[in-house]
Amino acid sequence: MRVTAIVMVVASGILIAAHFFRSGAYALAAIGLLFPALLMVRKTFALRVVQLILALAAAEWLRTLAFIVMERHAVGQPWGRLALILGAVAALTGASAVLLGRSWRITQSREAREPSIT
Repeated sequence: MRVTAIVMVVASGILIAAHFFRSGAYALAAIGLLFPALLMVRKTFALRVVQLILALAAAEWLRTLAFIVMERHAVGQPWGRLALILGAVAALTGASAVLLGRSWRITQSREAREPSIT
C-alpha cells in the first residue's frame, strides 16, 4: 500500500506542476515537482508538509474546476466531461494525501512492534 501511496503522490505532483507550468507559475511548478522528495526524510513533519501541499493542490483543482465550468457555462460550451476529468484529478490528489497518511501509520505501527536489532 505504501508504494501505491507514493506513486499517487508523485502523479499528483506531476499533474499540479503541469497545471502551474501551463499558467506560467514556474516557481509553483517546481514545488509541484519537488515536494514528493520530502517523503525521503521519513519524519512526521515531512509527511504533514506533503499532506498539506496535496490538500492545497486538491483545493486548487476544485477552484480551477469551478472557474472553468462557470466560464464554459456562461458561453454555452459543454462542460460535463471537463468537470468529470478535473473532479477525478482533485479526487486523486485528495485521496493520495489520505492514503499516504494511512500507509505511514501502518508502517510506523509495524516498526514499533518489531524488535530492533542492535
